[in-house]
Amino acid sequence: MTPNWDHVRVFLAVARAGQFLAAARALSLDHATVARRIGLLEEQLGTQLVARSTAGITLTVAGESFLAAAEAMETAWLDAQADVSQVDRVVSGTIRIGAPEGFGALFLAPRLGRLAERHPELTIQLVPLQRTMSLSKRDADLAVVIDPPSDGRLTVRKLTDYGLGLYATPDYCERHGMPADAETLRRHLLVTSVQELHYSESLTYYPPAFDAGQRRFECASVLAQMEAVRAGAGIGILHDYAARDAGGLVRVLPDLAIRRTYHLVAHVDTRRIARIDEAYRFVVEEVAAAGGLFA
Repeated sequence: MTPNWDHVRVFLAVARAGQFLAAARALSLDHATVARRIGLLEEQLGTQLVARSTAGITLTVAGESFLAAAEAMETAWLDAQADVSQVDRVVSGTIRIGAPEGFGALFLAPRLGRLAERHPELTIQLVPLQRTMSLSKRDADLAVVIDPPSDGRLTVRKLTDYGLGLYATPDYCERHGMPADAETLRRHLLVTSVQELHYSESLTYYPPAFDAGQRRFECASVLAQMEAVRAGAGIGILHDYAARDAGGLVRVLPDLAIRRTYHLVAHVDTRRIARIDEAYRFVVEEVAAAGGLFA
């Protein structure tokens, strides 16, 4: 007997979340419905798939074996959805895009409204990139990353290189002096990120920007760093493309430049689905159109 797809979909959510409650939230179902569907699936298959405990759930040996089959079913369903979408290109549903805060808030957020206007039946979710985000587990449909993944069934496309540098307000430089070199920079308060919260080593900028002993004002949010610098709190490490648009900032030690690269990542199994394909092409086109911004 072929397992009920609705039950299988719930099983996949439970296996990925490790909890009935978290899976219920992800599926917009109640806890009892999730538990009942898992029970029905186990009854249908004649075996126990999950072991319940106060800490959550773990897959049994049978559950681990069935997970591979369930993912194959999911892939087949997504492929069928993609084929239908190519015939009837109605873009609807929900698209979740994960992005670093700087790129998400400062570049994508002001532009994604055009995608929403183009496709009224599409719900767009822009979420911050996290250390544990996984496209394979469907945590997001697309992700903009700094460090491209080296494994998994993923497609990776380079979007653009971008730069970061040191910025301050003219008033701050008048009050505290303009640093002439790395040595005089040490006398200033540096506005930067909270190192312990980085999901990537590429977000750590010392060296060359400063050393570990530099006096710092650390903000977890890129937007908070920008506002602190604009308020004259200190010298900040900011994205060039955002600092130029912010106005009222001057470049400090312009020879000190940090270069990074944005990549766009999608899962091979979902890349051709209409809503994902539309969002994918939209991000690529917007970055290409704004190429001079990142130069």
